[in-house]
Amino acid sequence: MRAKTLPINRTDGKNPEGAEPASRNFAVGGHVLSAPKPVPGLYLVATPIGNLGDITLRALETLAGVDIIACEDTRITRRLTERYGITALLKPYHEHNAALARPKILEKLAQGASIALVSDAGTPLISDPGFKLVREVCAAGFPVIALPGPSSVLSALSVAALPTDRFFFEGFLPPKQTARRARLTELSRIDATLVMFESGNRVQDSLRDLAGIMGGRDAAICRELTKMHEEVRRAPLTELAQAADALETRGEFVLVIGPPAAGAQTMTDGAVDDLLRASLARDSVKDAVAHAVELSGRPRREIYARALELAKENNAAGGDDGED
Repeated sequence: MRAKTLPINRTDGKNPEGAEPASRNFAVGGHVLSAPKPVPGLYLVATPIGNLGDITLRALETLAGVDIIACEDTRITRRLTERYGITALLKPYHEHNAALARPKILEKLAQGASIALVSDAGTPLISDPGFKLVREVCAAGFPVIALPGPSSVLSALSVAALPTDRFFFEGFLPPKQTARRARLTELSRIDATLVMFESGNRVQDSLRDLAGIMGGRDAAICRELTKMHEEVRRAPLTELAQAADALETRGEFVLVIGPPAAGAQTMTDGAVDDLLRASLARDSVKDAVAHAVELSGRPRREIYARALELAKENNAAGGDDGED
């Protein structure tokens, strides 16, 4: 990177379709730095999860130098590019247009373009559709280069004060309670710290379900990480659930749940019932019992008897209520 003693050129970050970037420069601290065009390929660039100052110099140089920035929402990415005087062409790439956009990106790569892929916040491919693009780019033989940086998953783990030697990232929990409780029952068997995303309008219900299934495990609620109103609450799940009604629900949430205590491997009756109900909705009694026995640590005879009771309660007369 080579610093130029030029005034910052405020641009709107927009370029006509197919045009070269207005300049391959970016501005930091009152100075304009030149950015060479990167070697052709797909660059996976991590961007800030809230505080725009968390961008790396390498990320800025790459974003300023590429021909195209593929992003989930051009309006959100434009805030970043305008902040740093970057004029690369922004093109949308998200779950709704991905099937149509991927061939166009591959065509540009074949023509020698350098393209950056960014998500709205954090590291690309974490809970976004980018993996299909990366898979096809790799299959076509083009380079894929990762530029590490901000991640809400790792940021939450670092401040949660919970074990980090082993962790399991779940992403977003199911929105419906029955499916959510069934999934949490499965997650409760994992001997590792759990990390999950949740929306503000569901976080209170999820905390209550977590406490009902995982009891008093140590946990942390991380809200608005790196932003002005960042907040981290650390307490046993039961306490967090009891205080859920008073929780500020505006913002983005990452929940971090500590691993189960040694010897706490047997599910409660309620958790077993939730698991069986979810399994019976899609499987035979035989398959539901096998699944519940594997996850619950409870005796097969006990699980089978309870499954038959639940099947009758749900009027599952058309299902397989035997263990052929």
